[in-house]
Amino acid sequence: MDERKQNNHPWDDSVYGTGRTQPPKSHGGLVALLLIMVIFLCGIITVLGILNVRLFHKLNTQEENDLSISFTTGATVPTQAATLPPEEAVPDAAQEVSPTIDLQQCPQSVENIPMEGGLSLQEIYSRNIDSVVSITSVSQSATATGTGVILTENGYIVTNCHVVENGVTISVQLSDSRELNARLVGADAVSDLAVLRVDANNLSPAQFGDSDALRVGDTVVAIGDPLGVKFRGTYTDGIVSGIGRDMDVNGRTMTLIQTNAALNSGNSGGPLINCYGQVIGINTMKIGAFTDSAGVEGLGFAIPSATVKDVVEQLISQGYVSGRPTLGLEGETLSSFDQYYYRLPAGLYITDVDASSDAAAKGVEEGDILLSIDGTGITTMDALNAAVYNREVGDTVEAVIYRSGAKYRVRLTLTENKG
Repeated sequence: MDERKQNNHPWDDSVYGTGRTQPPKSHGGLVALLLIMVIFLCGIITVLGILNVRLFHKLNTQEENDLSISFTTGATVPTQAATLPPEEAVPDAAQEVSPTIDLQQCPQSVENIPMEGGLSLQEIYSRNIDSVVSITSVSQSATATGTGVILTENGYIVTNCHVVENGVTISVQLSDSRELNARLVGADAVSDLAVLRVDANNLSPAQFGDSDALRVGDTVVAIGDPLGVKFRGTYTDGIVSGIGRDMDVNGRTMTLIQTNAALNSGNSGGPLINCYGQVIGINTMKIGAFTDSAGVEGLGFAIPSATVKDVVEQLISQGYVSGRPTLGLEGETLSSFDQYYYRLPAGLYITDVDASSDAAAKGVEEGDILLSIDGTGITTMDALNAAVYNREVGDTVEAVIYRSGAKYRVRLTLTENKG
């Protein structure tokens, strides 16, 4: 016997250099367990298969019963159909008759009356189309198109201020295709209204209704020139979606009528009409489909006729709206190129100074650059108008003027804007 095993030396690890000397362990128990599990799983699969076959047979039997019920409760099917020759049971493709469309006589078009006591949509259009005009305003840099509404037989027309703003020449096209030159009687940027005058008589003035009587849900229609004269007289309908909407426009707040009647570029200045054929608003703006990532539709706005009456009557009688404050300055935005090339600060380049204004009395001149009003930077006319919008005639503001490389501070008194 090996002496090392007999003495049980601690260095004897029962391992030779080529492997262990002890016999390998037996795995019979593990193999038996695996076989039992496989047999068990096979049994489960077999049972599920039998159940599936029985369920499938049951469903097929139920479908056959359902089919037999659907036929017996419907039209009777001749028993001879099953014995017909194939050529009679299934028609030959060459013998098939091409289908035709039978056009039935349509009922005569009926009048669409939106409200009891109101006019049909067709009557509203025919009553107002001759009171709607197309307007083209040409300035030194662009051409603007819009719509207008005839106020009087002798040629007064109302439209939006932004349609004719800075217009050098303004023309009006009537419904009978006559084109007339127009002159600006007065304009009010705060309310976005303007009045024109053409040399013509016997025009068809629109009838105005009281916008204060409107209710949400009232039927309204719009007539105008969306996208220009090409689509003049376009007629759209909708409802009053909201009343008294306060909208911020270029720093000013306008209280408007909201409608879902389709309004587009070119509808500006056109009428919003109620179901009685009365103009209850002048269309002025819309919220477009690209104002946010979700897109918006059906958000148009019109100036209420109550506001139109107040502003238009003042424009016709005196050429301006009383109580509107102004600094008496007109200007243009300095481009980035001009700022860089001429080394000028960002501001409003003064192009005109009202001789009767306090600014003229304090020495403000054309060519100066208005930098700020009471600490608010001014770079556009909209920003200048917004800076004085909520002030009163007689208030004073501190203006910063740039001239010949130097800045000057001057206090200016607001005067009444008389156009």
